[in-house]
Amino acid sequence: MARVVPEEIEKLETGIPGFDQISNGGLPKHRTALVAGTAGSGKTVFALQFLLAGVRDFKQAGVFVTFEENPDDLMQNVRSFGWDLEGLVNQKQIAVVDASPDPGEEIVHTGAFDLSALLARIENAVRDVNAKRVILDAVGALFPQFTDANVVRRELQRIASALRRLGVTTLITLERLDEEGSIGRFGVEEFVADNVLILRNRLEQEKRRRTIEILKFRGAVHQKGEYPFTIDAHDGVTIIPLSAIELKQRSSALRVSSGVPELDNMCGGGMYRDSIILVSGATGTGKTLTVTHYVKAAIEAGERALLFGAEESREQLTRNASSWGVDFEKAEADGLLRIVCRYPEIMGLEDHLLQMRRDIDDFKPSRLAVDSMSLSNAPAR
Repeated sequence: MARVVPEEIEKLETGIPGFDQISNGGLPKHRTALVAGTAGSGKTVFALQFLLAGVRDFKQAGVFVTFEENPDDLMQNVRSFGWDLEGLVNQKQIAVVDASPDPGEEIVHTGAFDLSALLARIENAVRDVNAKRVILDAVGALFPQFTDANVVRRELQRIASALRRLGVTTLITLERLDEEGSIGRFGVEEFVADNVLILRNRLEQEKRRRTIEILKFRGAVHQKGEYPFTIDAHDGVTIIPLSAIELKQRSSALRVSSGVPELDNMCGGGMYRDSIILVSGATGTGKTLTVTHYVKAAIEAGERALLFGAEESREQLTRNASSWGVDFEKAEADGLLRIVCRYPEIMGLEDHLLQMRRDIDDFKPSRLAVDSMSLSNAPAR
């Protein structure tokens, strides 16, 4: 029998940092993806970022259907990320369909359940802005009065089929009861969608840690396992695809001075540029002094150095360097040095990595030093 050549399903780039890497290109185009997670896992933020990135990065309009949160409250909440959802609605780049229940309305289930009116509203919104992306947020709020899982499955299939006919790529957010249980409340939701993403918000060592897992992409390949992500006011959702990183780092044969001539001789003329050097030792063995000499060598060479302090304040680091004959304050005034001090416990590892990357992008140093990176205090993985 002749072998069929594998054909990859076309992907739609999401524009969410890190996600397109772990998904091998984005979400399968013109299909439905279920985004499931417990309260506070970031489902709505993830979905809205997918919608807004479509407008900002790919000139693709979108439709947001809310089943739980009032649109005015939603627009107010996302302003904390600098997202002007209201402005995009006024510009007809995003349409909002309000399917949230009236707080004073009593819901009574009688007879067959019919979504025809809702689907017509969604279709009109899609055509009105020529949408390519659709969000159905908190769709589980549609079915609180039902106990029959077959009804839920049938109606979800109907929604997915209608959206596929419109040629849009859809995210449906759904709340889970716990981090490791069923995907949805009825136990059938994951069988309806072509693709399933799971967001988790676990409590580990008195800290919250968010992760995302692509449980399935029907007919498409993706990276396996959980990947940490963080949410902040600067970038929204940022996924850290650590286990998906490829070994393509730059390598140089050039050497730079460590600031200690004897150490340079031991290393064959200095440290390789673009390399990572670990200085390990017990308390009092001279680790901080070694870092100070390394920074001094950068300053004397006219190169920018960025020093991250995790145990001492800027004033302490500056004072100690001065006692060793190194003027950190002058180097900072000359624009050759920046000192950033953050206590390790104020945020998780993913947030530290994100903040450090922003500092690097802003200052653009030639050399980087971290004093210190204590593995004994790192949370278990």
